[in-house]
Amino acid sequence: MQQTVINDAMRRLGIEHPIVQGPFGGGLSTVELAATVSNLGGLGSYGAHMQAPEVIMDTVACLRAATTRPFAVNLWVSDHDAGGEAVDEADFERAWPLLRHYFEELGLPKPPHRERVHPSFDAQVEALLEAAPPVFSFVFGIPSKSILAACRARGIVTIGAATTLAEALALEGAGVDLIVATGAEAGGHRPSFLDTAEASLHGTFALVQLVSRRVKVPVIAAGGIADAAGIRAAMLLGAQAAQVGTAFLACEESGTSSEHRALLFDEAARRTTLTRAFTGRLARGIRNRWTEEMREHEASLPPFPLTGWFTSQLRAAAMAAGRTDLVSLWSGQIAPNLEYREAAALMHSLVQGLTPEVRKPA
Repeated sequence: MQQTVINDAMRRLGIEHPIVQGPFGGGLSTVELAATVSNLGGLGSYGAHMQAPEVIMDTVACLRAATTRPFAVNLWVSDHDAGGEAVDEADFERAWPLLRHYFEELGLPKPPHRERVHPSFDAQVEALLEAAPPVFSFVFGIPSKSILAACRARGIVTIGAATTLAEALALEGAGVDLIVATGAEAGGHRPSFLDTAEASLHGTFALVQLVSRRVKVPVIAAGGIADAAGIRAAMLLGAQAAQVGTAFLACEESGTSSEHRALLFDEAARRTTLTRAFTGRLARGIRNRWTEEMREHEASLPPFPLTGWFTSQLRAAAMAAGRTDLVSLWSGQIAPNLEYREAAALMHSLVQGLTPEVRKPA
């Protein structure tokens, strides 16, 4: 691989190339994918927001065994929306009629009531601090001052996600080391935290320019970037690295199903939509029957994470039956340009397409 000019973001992260693999939650991240990216000089990432604290400890240990290079572990700072922290039986019963038809269609019984359906962020971050991965990336908010101070004391680099300039300024003010400016083109969840996600839909390249001119910490561009040309463009506009999500999600090493990966290379990927119908939080994926039938009911869905828990109960049966019409198919708008099905091939292409001239050494 060709040598690249080292900038401040790359120095802070300890990486050779300005490439960050997007973190995928809900079982879509794998140790193999993150380690492959890290071993080839980028920053591999692992989305752990659905993992129990003890599982996070195991995940970090497995990543350390798979790579000697830096990697990131990602958590969601906000682990519930209003009314979703503790789900009483009445809330559970109100949600059931909206989803009952789909369970019956797949031959599934009504799931039992659960009071809490998402791990506690406080418990998760305690485990993460003990495991001390090289990089802690997070979305949906800013960890407390004490958590950020604990990261600094342990030498853990922090990366926060912003969907608006106001969020980027808040992250910088809190002392976060790097900021991901994530545009509305990106696949998966919109991690807004100061305003609603619907009111925070800035395009990637506009957001990168707004943020990079107003913060002093390094900016990582995310959203709509799947090749070296996209990375070069982002860096010309002020980013010091780029986060690539959908292109890595489409690789065989990811935790996606073969059916999901196939659709990312299909004409279906030309039609993505923003929807709350899978988790209760706004996210971008390929349109399917679920997104269309649930569109008129989104306002009636229970708060995150209860909606996501219900759909997770459907997922295994739906995938076993090859039913991609009833499951989330996260995808960014750039998916029609995807070319690579293996992470190493994608990394080689990204690195070979980078040119030192577009970098500004810090």
